[in-house]
Amino acid sequence: MAGVAGRLARNWCRSAVLSPLQVFSFPSLQLHLSGTAMRASQDDFENAMNQVKLLKKDPGNEVKLKLYALYKQATEGPCNMPKPGVFDFINKAKWDAWNALGSLPKETARQNYVDLVSSLSSSSESSSQGKPGADREQQEYENLVVTSEDGITKIMFNRPTRKNAISTQMYQEIMLALKAASKDDSTITVVTGNGDYYSSGNDLANFTDIPPGGVEEKAKQSAIMLRDFVDTFIDFPKPLIAVVNGPAVGISVTTLGLFDAVYASDKATEMLIFGKKLTAREACAQGLVTEVFPDSTFQKEVWTRLKAYSKLPQNSMRISKQVIRKIEKEKLHAVNAEECSVLQKRWLSDECMNATMNFLSKRSKL
Repeated sequence: MAGVAGRLARNWCRSAVLSPLQVFSFPSLQLHLSGTAMRASQDDFENAMNQVKLLKKDPGNEVKLKLYALYKQATEGPCNMPKPGVFDFINKAKWDAWNALGSLPKETARQNYVDLVSSLSSSSESSSQGKPGADREQQEYENLVVTSEDGITKIMFNRPTRKNAISTQMYQEIMLALKAASKDDSTITVVTGNGDYYSSGNDLANFTDIPPGGVEEKAKQSAIMLRDFVDTFIDFPKPLIAVVNGPAVGISVTTLGLFDAVYASDKATEMLIFGKKLTAREACAQGLVTEVFPDSTFQKEVWTRLKAYSKLPQNSMRISKQVIRKIEKEKLHAVNAEECSVLQKRWLSDECMNATMNFLSKRSKL
């Protein structure tokens, strides 16, 4: 349960004080909450809040909770909110962090917040300076492995311990990787998964990252993100190929129809409406999968074929795709907009909220 609480606290702290950050390991930082001779001005405090949004590396759950607590203490004073219930993991972690500051004066909390942000910013700068010549954009992919070689850009989902479930951050990274691939020198782009799964779909922890505007604002933000995500696939200018190495669920299935070719292992399955599992061969018969290969020879056969494709004339392939997709693009964008509008309403339903909480509650007992 502690692990779940930590993960949920991380998401909620982000909503209250932090913008989404790429999650990297960060040195442990000690914050001394005693009084200090210095007193940060309101401008210093506001500047520190802006600096947090610019951090390139995640300082970790413990530090983010401290930031949240200091922010609340500096703006509202000591915690006087009722203690949340034991199963309200997110709010309980936030409450504990804030309440632990006791009667710390607002001015001291403000100074400690500024000092902590300054330490984070300095450490972030030192870390990036320590890697001269490194590709900064590549470093941002915590949930992906992106490589480009022999005319092929490969985007590999890289959360194997979570069955490549797509987190909010991972959505953003996939869009960034696709946009970068659309402009690079490769001939084709391939999307696949690391480990046994292609992707298990949405990480349900996404639904716990509630912004200050509440669940309505969260649903709106999620609908916008999903629309942008699918639009990125619709507009991708090069041949886009999915190498479905294992089970695919939810959003990872519904986007397969936007690929130019989908190659699947015969061990791959897809879960669609009614929770029905389709075999890869059934999906192939329905036109969702282009071709199915035996799992024992899957990687060898598929990559031999992809390497041959990568040697075809690059511009001709782009132009061919443009001509083929031009007529249907407008319709695809319209359908995407409509689906996201419907999903926004469904996410606010009691049915969806109860199902999500039941799932998270069950997982916390594992």
